[in-house]
Amino acid sequence: MQSPSTRRNQELGLLLLAFILASGALALVTIALRPKNYDLMKPLPLVLGVVVAYGIAHFMLRRFARSSDPLVLPIAALLNGLGLAAIYRLEGTRDDIPVGIAGTQLLWAVLGLACFVATLLLIRDYKEIARYKYIFGFAGVGLLLLPVTPLGQTVNGARLWIGFGGFQFQPGELAKVCLVVFFAAFLAERKELLAIASRKIANFHVPDLKHFGPLLVMWGLSLAVMFFEKDLGSSLLFFSVFLVMIYVATARFIYMALGATLFAVGAYFGYQTFQHVQDRVTVWLHALDTRYVNDESYQLAQSLFAFATGGLFGTGFAQGRPDLIPAAHTDFVFSVLGEELGLLGSSAVVLAFMLLVARGLKIAFNARDDFGQLLAAGLTVILGVQTVIILGGVTRLMPLTGITLPFMSYGGSSMIANFILIALLVRISHQEAAEPAPAHTAEILIGGRT
Repeated sequence: MQSPSTRRNQELGLLLLAFILASGALALVTIALRPKNYDLMKPLPLVLGVVVAYGIAHFMLRRFARSSDPLVLPIAALLNGLGLAAIYRLEGTRDDIPVGIAGTQLLWAVLGLACFVATLLLIRDYKEIARYKYIFGFAGVGLLLLPVTPLGQTVNGARLWIGFGGFQFQPGELAKVCLVVFFAAFLAERKELLAIASRKIANFHVPDLKHFGPLLVMWGLSLAVMFFEKDLGSSLLFFSVFLVMIYVATARFIYMALGATLFAVGAYFGYQTFQHVQDRVTVWLHALDTRYVNDESYQLAQSLFAFATGGLFGTGFAQGRPDLIPAAHTDFVFSVLGEELGLLGSSAVVLAFMLLVARGLKIAFNARDDFGQLLAAGLTVILGVQTVIILGGVTRLMPLTGITLPFMSYGGSSMIANFILIALLVRISHQEAAEPAPAHTAEILIGGRT
């Protein structure tokens, strides 16, 4: 096993590499936008802000989580830096993308890193938070349903935001972290009970009907999100995370099969009920149809054109026309990178997300207690499912949902929640590496089976 100092030195080296790539991307954007009178001092505040913020986060890891995974923070820094460069390239090119938006995104990243550090300082032992599972559960449900109140605001057909004054926030981003903490603690206590299969139906070992209660409750909550907030993407995210966690806890495929069936039924009724869901499915199926390409499907069509224009190597930073994509800085940052970095660059971004998910799963696998395994697995699944949903949407593999791309899309709610999320992963990895292993062999495979 690597020593704590070796891990932190590896992390520092990888952070320096991420800084070089991010600052190089910002410099290339500056030169390409004004090839004859460029000013490399203009993006300097962005570069310094990134270096200082992540440098402080690295120092705090050396101080309070020396044995933690050395790849998690550098991968987040790389994704965050490339997203910042893409947003900097877009600012001022459309009326809906004002000048200075990259600076605002940097402020959100700094605030997210502050929450990252605060999480490390407040949670010295992740096992302690399991004692407050019902507080996290009620907080998560409250945050998830808060947009239904008069504070809620509807944007693009979905009621996911709350606003007061000129401030907007998406409480569902924090709700996902709270609910995963609750799920992990709840399932860790009841995994053996939920795994008991007392009957057999069509070669499947099926638990008693009463053990399907948690699944039905989560299905009802996901339906509430779908019908009251009119958002299929968030409903899919929360329910799929719960399904994966209950499968990890019990190793019973019947929960996954029944959950998928229930969600399909709910999605069908959602499609029949809400016009904006029907519109998104229509856009997905007929994105390049002449009846829609200049209206409803214009955004998705321009995204597809951007990927096609990028080809293998891309047009180069600030050499493409991703500004033709409406709201490219929020839902379609990956399309910007797909055009200007090409297949190779966008594949590198996908590999970075895959590596981040792989490190999260490794942390879950190495955890020596049920709560740690389930918590790390649930947090990692959030990142993975959210990435798959948004990448699938912008490439027309599935209908668009409006979910943001972690660490890259513009917005503060997602940035803060995702930094809290990786802080919990870092804390789990530190404790499992720093604490002495128990005398007995830990059961770390799915369902506690060795």
